[in-house]
Amino acid sequence: MKSMDCLCQQCDNKRVINLGKILLLAPLLGIAGLLFPVPATCSPAYAHDPQIIREGALYYLFSTGQGIPVHRSRDLAAWESIGPVFSTTPAWTRQEVPGFAGNMWAPSISRQGGTYYLYYSVSTFGSNASCIGLATNTTLDPSLSSFKWEDRGLVVSSKPGRDDWNAIDGGLAVDSGGGWHLTFGSFWTGIKQIALDPGSGKPLRDPPEVLSLARRPLTPDDAIEAPFVFARGGWYYLFVSFDHCCRGAQSDYKIAVGRSREISGPYVDTGGVPMLQGGGTIVLQGSGDLHGPGHCSVAEDEGRELLVHHAYDGKRGGVAILQIRPISWTDDGWPRVGEPIGN
Repeated sequence: MKSMDCLCQQCDNKRVINLGKILLLAPLLGIAGLLFPVPATCSPAYAHDPQIIREGALYYLFSTGQGIPVHRSRDLAAWESIGPVFSTTPAWTRQEVPGFAGNMWAPSISRQGGTYYLYYSVSTFGSNASCIGLATNTTLDPSLSSFKWEDRGLVVSSKPGRDDWNAIDGGLAVDSGGGWHLTFGSFWTGIKQIALDPGSGKPLRDPPEVLSLARRPLTPDDAIEAPFVFARGGWYYLFVSFDHCCRGAQSDYKIAVGRSREISGPYVDTGGVPMLQGGGTIVLQGSGDLHGPGHCSVAEDEGRELLVHHAYDGKRGGVAILQIRPISWTDDGWPRVGEPIGN
């Protein structure tokens, strides 16, 4: 940690579940993150569960942290703090998840029409007493008079003893017919999806119909999470993270992908193995001093596609850093990622 030159974000101390899904690890790197000041700018950005979206000439970075930290950049390299989204934790979150202290996980940002939809996760370590909330805004520029985050409350929840899935890591995807879908899930029985009402961003049905998209039934703890659905060339690509985050340099996270002609699946990998049967083609995994790359999203930027993710930097004591990589595509339509840019 002594080599840390600045800290733009802090690791979320996210849960790590053992074979029985109950063993918690609050890694040193996350605790240490609380001890360092947060400067106005820095490069590289230290971030966990990052997503990036562009508005005008600026890129906006959302990541896990107290109130959902937000940073912006002109060049994807130097990041200026402008957050958080919430200065006060919405009261409903503590009612839904007792013990929640405002550290919101895995924000997912998208723009539909003239509105930004920000989904975020509320949970506690090692439990599927979890929920996904929604906030909206019409701009990301805090200098504009129209800038105001409006919390829209609960979208979907999971409860121990009621549900065999975990309502975190949610993100919005829109299908070719204009239908809205929330894809989410972490460990337990894997990746899920529900239909949303276009416009409100809330479940289309009450109770929502929960579909299963991917899992890892041959692993002891169903170690899959952090889904992201991306549409391209008549395919829907489901990116996920395999294995375990939040262990610093001991993290074995890796990014995998499958695809489907329908947003609700079935998703298969390059070998034709269904993701519901543990399939998934590895896109990126750790090497050298870079450990556990994961929790990815795809940002579209003026004709190019960028894989946005975090990884643990062994040169900086295992802290989580932002990485952005260009995506190229094979002739048969599978993604390949290049070297990191911007940092």
